[in-house]
Amino acid sequence: MHEAELWVTKLFNDYLAGVGNTVLGLAGVHAENAARPWANFVTMQLLVALFIVVVFAVLRPRLSADRPGKLQHVFELVYDFLHGQTEEQVGHHGHSYLAFFGTIFFFVLFCNLIGIIPGFESPTMIPSVPAGCAVAAFLYYNIAGVQAHGLWKYLAHFAGPMPLLAPLMIPIELVSHMARPLSLTIRLFANMYAGEQVTMVFLSLTYFLVPAVFMGLHVFVSLLQAYIFTLLTMMYVSGATAHDH
Repeated sequence: MHEAELWVTKLFNDYLAGVGNTVLGLAGVHAENAARPWANFVTMQLLVALFIVVVFAVLRPRLSADRPGKLQHVFELVYDFLHGQTEEQVGHHGHSYLAFFGTIFFFVLFCNLIGIIPGFESPTMIPSVPAGCAVAAFLYYNIAGVQAHGLWKYLAHFAGPMPLLAPLMIPIELVSHMARPLSLTIRLFANMYAGEQVTMVFLSLTYFLVPAVFMGLHVFVSLLQAYIFTLLTMMYVSGATAHDH
């Protein structure tokens, strides 16, 4: 059963089918229908990425220490919050990773929220999107750990503090680390899919007041899940980059 094609996806398929097939070909993938290669979750992610770029492109030249605008105030609040969380979870050296934390937070947040706009849907309710974000977080914190300690010292962390326990600790640590992307994926996907379905059910039943309550709940869940995803990423980076004393 194929998903209903959103109007944005229809535009992509009508005018950019060749581009879509080329990109899929570079990845070694072939679309089931070469005439309609674009999927909703892909176009929604592109739309979110474009929105983020436009928002920050508009914000940057308007930044002012003397006369900050409303948009600047909003983003300063978010920055201060993320900066404080980074200091708390990662430590004073966490500012080096703040750009990634901010990027993952805004991307997940806007991917979650776009579903409440009529004519759009949340790409995070498709498993491959949370999985992609989770893999990005997984690769990032491991790379950060290698940069902080060096390859061999970072790998030595998997053996634990006692050499005698290394045969036991290494498999446990490997399973633990490999489970992290799965955990991030399932948590984000399950919550957004459930929220989207509940909202759609009540929208189909009534258009008076009740849907607004569930749309408000959807916004709350979207914010919460973006925060949890970012917070767990911070914790993973903290564990990977911490220096033993």
